[in-house]
Amino acid sequence: MRVMLRAHMDTAATNESIKTGALPQVVQQLMDRVKPEAAYFGLHEGVRSCWMVFDLQDSSLMPSLMEDLFLQFNAEVEVAPVMTAEDLAKGLAAMRSSAPS
Repeated sequence: MRVMLRAHMDTAATNESIKTGALPQVVQQLMDRVKPEAAYFGLHEGVRSCWMVFDLQDSSLMPSLMEDLFLQFNAEVEVAPVMTAEDLAKGLAAMRSSAPS
């Protein structure tokens, strides 16, 4: 299932990880594991944040994938299913075809 991960990372924790060099390593390790189709980094609600869209093949992978974000960056993490425009069109077409006349 295609999902979007959003992580808001604690400023003090990420400041320390920048000083030690851990931030790019942890982010790269996560990207190597999830192989995102898109990844974005910036500020959101005043803190360093990242967004990654990837195929989550099994929800049981979530703890191992997200743990470094919690441990290293004291991050607030959300994972939500998302669709492309094509997925949405397909879903809407299926709704129309199954709707009572």
